[in-house]
Amino acid sequence: MLGNEGQAATIKKLLDPASAANTAAATSSWIDVREADGDVVLTNQVGALTGSITWTVEHASDSGGTGAAAITPNEGAYSAGAANQVQKRTVNASAVQGFVRCVGTIVTGPALVAVSLMYRPKNI
Repeated sequence: MLGNEGQAATIKKLLDPASAANTAAATSSWIDVREADGDVVLTNQVGALTGSITWTVEHASDSGGTGAAAITPNEGAYSAGAANQVQKRTVNASAVQGFVRCVGTIVTGPALVAVSLMYRPKNI
């Protein structure tokens, strides 16, 4: 049973809703998830889309991206981003080096995108 997991969850935004013309604009900053327990849940939203976008999750040991590497979500890689689509992926917090970010590789832009994450803090 989930037992108020939603109420206990911490939510953080990775990317504000925006029109991203290229990969740099669809790449979030590094977000600290060292206090996460269990799964880190990422929610990726795509609105209007001219070309294509492919999402990946990366993790690193600090907010500067030291040791950055891709991490495969529990559900596997994201499916190709389509217009007006929401996708959820999870990664086990114990498999993350401490910081995560989401990279939206845009072949042809622009793409309306937003990304957020949720997790349950430790010791709650």
